[in-house]
Amino acid sequence: MAFEVAENWFDWVELDDGVTLIWEPYVDPLIRCNIWHVRGESRDLLVDSGLGIASLSEAAASLFRRPLTAVATHTHYDHVGGLHEFEERVVHRLEAEELREPKGFASLRAADFDAGVAASFRDAGLDLPEVMLEALPRPGYDIAAYALNPAPATRLVDEGDVIEAGGRRFEVLHLPGHSPGSIGLWEAQSGVLFSGDAIYDGPLLDGLPGSDVGAYVATMKRLLELPVRVVHAGHDASFGRERLYELARAYLQDRA
Repeated sequence: MAFEVAENWFDWVELDDGVTLIWEPYVDPLIRCNIWHVRGESRDLLVDSGLGIASLSEAAASLFRRPLTAVATHTHYDHVGGLHEFEERVVHRLEAEELREPKGFASLRAADFDAGVAASFRDAGLDLPEVMLEALPRPGYDIAAYALNPAPATRLVDEGDVIEAGGRRFEVLHLPGHSPGSIGLWEAQSGVLFSGDAIYDGPLLDGLPGSDVGAYVATMKRLLELPVRVVHAGHDASFGRERLYELARAYLQDRA
């Protein structure tokens, strides 16, 4: 299979509230993570970091002009590949070991997927493409050699902790189910929730290693009580309060 080399591996668009969405357009949507940059007065926040097959810090240098705190909503490889590039790295305590010494599944090829993992995607109605890239980040890039770099956390967080970003205050919400240490970042003042993969506008995965349906049910019930204005999720488009409630209720109905 022949691939062209992408001229620009990342693209981004500025939204409101000082938020910029960054993404990898040549990555299959199955593992194309939303990367969120939040501008503060003197410090910025980065929520997730993509696959790490090209340098995020170099590509988005024009955005990253202030000191920056990088947060991993969880440690699945599509969300933490670029985390090692940043000096301040935050993760929930339950997934700190995976950042320090990555041992979880990480591949860009469907043939490498464990049968159980592949089945969880199929059960959710998702197809696994043979290769999950549509171009290469640079000449000679070896798709088969993809692996995560260790990125030991510089701060561990848990439920109720606060992450400050230049005058902006984000409360850590522990939202397990998709993974044990999945977190959301909740800015009560603006009604903005960065939800990671706890909830997004697409088929939710609760059959992966470390997933827990019972915990996911509890997370969905909690999200139904949150007075959000907008959800910036780990995948797919952002959405508002009513859509959040629709998605959470649909999951609860399916798992009743």
